[in-house]
Amino acid sequence: MIPFQLTVFIIVIYMLESLTIIVQSSLIVAVLCKEWLQVKRLSPVDMILTSLGICRFILQWASILSNFSLYFNLNYAFWYISVIWEFSNVLIFWLTSLLAVFYCVKVTSFTNPIFFWLRWRISRSVPWFLLGSLMISCVAIIPLAVSKFIQIQLITMEHLPRNSTVIVRLAMFQQYLVNAHRLVALGIPFLLFLASTTLLVASLIQHVQQMQHRNTGHGNSSMKAHSTALRSLAVLFIFFTSYFLTVLISLTHKLLKKGSWFWVWEAVIYAVVSIHSTSLMLSSPTLKKALKVKCWGLDAA
Repeated sequence: MIPFQLTVFIIVIYMLESLTIIVQSSLIVAVLCKEWLQVKRLSPVDMILTSLGICRFILQWASILSNFSLYFNLNYAFWYISVIWEFSNVLIFWLTSLLAVFYCVKVTSFTNPIFFWLRWRISRSVPWFLLGSLMISCVAIIPLAVSKFIQIQLITMEHLPRNSTVIVRLAMFQQYLVNAHRLVALGIPFLLFLASTTLLVASLIQHVQQMQHRNTGHGNSSMKAHSTALRSLAVLFIFFTSYFLTVLISLTHKLLKKGSWFWVWEAVIYAVVSIHSTSLMLSSPTLKKALKVKCWGLDAA
């Protein structure tokens, strides 16, 4: 059991992390929307990042509301808000995998005809991919909504005998439905992310090795650019994988849903989310330029 004072401190840390994520998400959306108003267009990467910023903003507010509803036993509020959290989370996984696929197709040096065709088509297809991600997330959330309805029905049946066959079967079906939903809804986009990242890293390593053999001035600058890309990919891979694992553990491990350890685990999850959001911000030239301008303005002031 964690002391009450330490629990309060961890809750404060969680709230500071949540505020950081909300500010990060708001900054992403504000900067990229301003860019869109100025030039009347956004790059495919910026379109994906704008969608991610909106989802992160919604997810974090849903996290705050659902966590405090669960902690203070406001069960009905928790169930409805948790559906919004799950929907936003699934959509974030699909959008992050879409970002990895986009980078994989545009950056890889593979000469396969399929990659040439995808490279030609993918930039114009990003809006359709965004719409597809939204539709997939809407479909994926249906089993969870059904499971929440079953939970409500189980509460209304509490007056029945505890060994009631109906209650036992409903509880088992609800648990099976939730676990299967989370495994499929989060696992498929994560596997797509892993495959795209692996292909991209393999291509970049191959290209760096070729540049080392050439050993020219242009090759050195190109090698530095590809080495930077590899480091960025490593950061994105580490923190998105960490986010996937922490979310999966927190959703399936019952001990982390009760008591003081609940807030410890939430603080761990959203520390990873904050770093992941920062790495995503640094993947956009538009956002990096805006951050440099703001930092330069602060230094000048």
